Amino acid sequence: MTEPDPGLFGPASVTWQVHADPMMWVAGVRALYLQALHPRALRGVMQNSDFRKDAWGRLMRTAGFVGTITYGTTDAAEKAGARVRRIHRLLKATDPLTEETYGVDEPDLLLWVHCAEVDSYLQVQRRSGYPLTDAQADRYVDEHRTGARLVGLDPDGVPATVAQLAAYFEQVRHQLASSSEARDVDDFLRRPPVHPLLVPARATLWRHVATLAYQSLPPFAHELYGRSAPPAATVDRRLRATGTVLRTIPSRLRWKLPPGHIVNAMARLGPGSRPTPYTLKRQAAILDGPGRAQQQ
Repeated sequence: MTEPDPGLFGPASVTWQVHADPMMWVAGVRALYLQALHPRALRGVMQNSDFRKDAWGRLMRTAGFVGTITYGTTDAAEKAGARVRRIHRLLKATDPLTEETYGVDEPDLLLWVHCAEVDSYLQVQRRSGYPLTDAQADRYVDEHRTGARLVGLDPDGVPATVAQLAAYFEQVRHQLASSSEARDVDDFLRRPPVHPLLVPARATLWRHVATLAYQSLPPFAHELYGRSAPPAATVDRRLRATGTVLRTIPSRLRWKLPPGHIVNAMARLGPGSRPTPYTLKRQAAILDGPGRAQQQ
């Protein structure tokens, strides 16, 4: 009998557990905010799509891609990566000042998008109270070099630890700026156009998500956007409070929302594949137990 395919990550990975948490939606919006601060990368988005009309679609496509490569079969993940690479090869952008034309699949641009996403996912989860040890955080960053490969990057040139990720942001900091396009993204995320009946929801639910996502950005991002944020300790308290509330929603309800990546994965692999932070706690207890602590 053929064993079911666990996919590229599998239930034993940190990624499998973390990506099932509802705070990933806040993290995804934070990633958009951060990615928009690289003018060259953002220009590739703006010149190849109508962001204001397709921002929701972009967010959902990103969520769908992350869900597929995390919980889908190996074949589904590889096909999703191939589709992204194929699309990126066709897209070009032009610098309005130098008139240089470049591809949106330049390694430096792909690396920025990748690192902004990984940093956002990790920062929001840890600061909102998701239980990750330092070793597990490093493992999470390392696991995501698999995702980097799928979009066309050489994994050997991608940060593999939290420290390397922080060093990357220091290195790229001088390339970041708040362009007019970045301010358009900020305006959209703060007040996205919705159906009149959804305006109350935007004023409550979405505003809270977008505000938290912005406040959780690093200080240099607040400086570039020109909008202040509360002290980090205050933001952490708000993230933990939001995480506590969202995590009370039964997972069996959250995971049934389309496209159902997690439910499908559990059906494929069995109940033992159910994502839960307790799995990471057990792993930490084994790997970081007294015996190991005494050896270090």
